[in-house]
Amino acid sequence: MKKILILLLCALFALPLSAQDKKERKERRKNRRHEVVHDTVYIFVDRLEEDDAEGANDTIDASLQPEAVDTLSTENKFVKVVLYDDNTWCYFELPRPDLPDSITLDHWNDNSIHAYGDIDEKALPSEMEIVLCDSTHGYSLPVPGIVTSRYRFRGSRPHKGIDLDLQTGDEVKAVFDGVVRVSLPTNKAGGYGNIVVIRHANGLETYYAHLSKRLVESGDTVQAGEVIALGGSTGRSTGSHLHFETRYMGQTLDPERIFDFEKGVLKDSTLTVKRQYFNNYSRSTKGGGKSSSVSGKKVHVVKQGDTLSAIAKRYGTSIDTLCRINGIKRNSILRLGQKIVVK
Repeated sequence: MKKILILLLCALFALPLSAQDKKERKERRKNRRHEVVHDTVYIFVDRLEEDDAEGANDTIDASLQPEAVDTLSTENKFVKVVLYDDNTWCYFELPRPDLPDSITLDHWNDNSIHAYGDIDEKALPSEMEIVLCDSTHGYSLPVPGIVTSRYRFRGSRPHKGIDLDLQTGDEVKAVFDGVVRVSLPTNKAGGYGNIVVIRHANGLETYYAHLSKRLVESGDTVQAGEVIALGGSTGRSTGSHLHFETRYMGQTLDPERIFDFEKGVLKDSTLTVKRQYFNNYSRSTKGGGKSSSVSGKKVHVVKQGDTLSAIAKRYGTSIDTLCRINGIKRNSILRLGQKIVVK
C-alpha cells in the first residue's frame, strides 16, 4: 500500500515535459549531488572543472539547480524517494552497515530467544578479543537511563543482564550495527515480555526486553543508534525499565564491562573477554570503573587472499598468537571484512 501511495504521489507531482525541458533536466541531474540525513534532503552543486588556455575553471550556476522539496519513505528504509521543484523525482539509496553475510548463517534461529544451546562454555577459548567499534562501525547506548539493577544474583537466581531506567514509550536504540535475529511478542517470549535480539558482526548478541512495542522484525539490518523499540513493562516486570543483556556465543557477560552508563560512553573500542566472565559472580566494577578491555589494539581487516599465515608474517607475530587472542582455530575460515586483532 505504501509503495502504491508513493507512486501515486510521484505521478501527481510530475508534469509533461518538452524535449528541451528533458534535455535541460538531464544536464542538471548530471551535476547534482545528494545527501540524505534521516528524512531531510540536502542538495549540493558540484563544480565541473574544465581547464582552458589560461587555466581558469568554469562552474555551474547554483540558481539553475533544482531544489529538493520533500523526501518520501519506501518499504526499504535504506531507500528514499526525493521530489524536486522542477517536477522530477528519483530514488536515493542511503548507506547501509557493512556486515558479513555469514552473520546469519551460524546458529541462526528467529523463533528461539537463545540460539546457542549446544555450545558448551568450556569449549570457548580461555581469552579472546572483541572489536566493539572502529572507523566504520559506531555505537550507542540502548537508553540514557541509569542502571537500577546490576548483573548479579537475586537471591539464588542469576540476573543475566542489567536493568536501565526508562518511561513507557521511551525510545530504545541498537547499540551496534547488526541484524535482528529475534523479534517476539510477550506470548512467545515469556518473562522477557516483548523482546528484540540483535546479532552483531563482532560475535556479540544484545537483548532488549520488557518492551511496549517492537519496531523491527527478524532479518532487519539495523545501525548503531537506530530506534528499534519503545520501552515498557511487559513480561515478568514490576515497573517500566529496559532489561539489557550482552552475550557471546550464548554466554552472558556483564554489560558494564562494555559501557560506562554513568558517563554514557563505550569504555573502550576493544574488549578482552575471559571465560570466567561468563557467570554472575564475575561483575565489572560499579559505575565508571576501569574496563577489562585494553586500549591501543591494532586490528587488521581481512581482504581478498588473506590467510592467517600471511597476516602473521605481515605483523611480525605467529599464527598461534593470532588464534589465541582472537579466539579462532588454525583452520578457521576468514571472512572478507572480518577484523583480526594482531597486537
